[in-house]
Amino acid sequence: MIVRIMGEGQLRLDDSHLSGLNRLDDELLAEVNSDDEDGFRRTLGALLDAVRSLGEPLPDNTLEPSELILPAPDATLAEVRAMLKDDGLIPG
Repeated sequence: MIVRIMGEGQLRLDDSHLSGLNRLDDELLAEVNSDDEDGFRRTLGALLDAVRSLGEPLPDNTLEPSELILPAPDATLAEVRAMLKDDGLIPG
C-alpha cells in the first residue's frame, strides 16, 4: 500500500503492518475524542515514526495514488479531528 504523510512524501508499506498501525490509530482516535493534547501529540508522533520506519520511501519524482493519507507531524488536534472517520485515520 502507498501511504502519504502530508508535507513529507509517500512510502510503500506492506499490508502486514496494518494491525500494529491500527492499534496506534485507535489510541489516537480516543485521544482526539477526549481532547488529550499530550496523548495526541505522543501517539501521532509514534504513528508517523512507525510508518517511516516500516515503509520504503518512494523517490521524490514519483507520484502514486495514495491509499492512506496521514497528517503532517505538526498537525493540530482540530486538523486531525477533521480528517478522522468513524474508525480513525486507518480503515479497519
